Amino acid sequence: MEIINSQNIDAYCRLAIVVSRFNEEVTSKLLEGALARAKEKGFANTDISVVWVPGAVEIPIAAQRLALRSFYSAIVCLGAVIRGETSHYDYVCQSVMQGCLQVSLTHNIPVIFGVLTTETEEQALDRCGGKHGHKGKEAIDSAVEMVATLRRLV
Repeated sequence: MEIINSQNIDAYCRLAIVVSRFNEEVTSKLLEGALARAKEKGFANTDISVVWVPGAVEIPIAAQRLALRSFYSAIVCLGAVIRGETSHYDYVCQSVMQGCLQVSLTHNIPVIFGVLTTETEEQALDRCGGKHGHKGKEAIDSAVEMVATLRRLV
């Protein structure tokens, strides 16, 4: 049985990170963790591009534009959608998730969904360095693993 997966990249890799400015208290922590993990994995600052967008709904169009450049090995999408009192939350979460998936499949590039979808701000903060780990760091880990795995599937 052949098992194909990897935690490490065996060739040069460039990452793009798209970050939502909405809920910036949370998203800046996600970005901070993602950049720290990328440095731990050996990425130089010149290997990473960070693009800020106004809100989560704008993440997929920025990811698509980055994917069109054929310059990046993976795109990491970071955001925080926190439930409010209206159904707006459901539409935003669904739109962002579907948009990121579409970019990934259309452009054959890992687009990592690091967008928190939580009920409260406290839950979001728990996921960027609190009691539920750090989803920004996990997003970089997923990007590295997917790039390595896809390279082995060629």
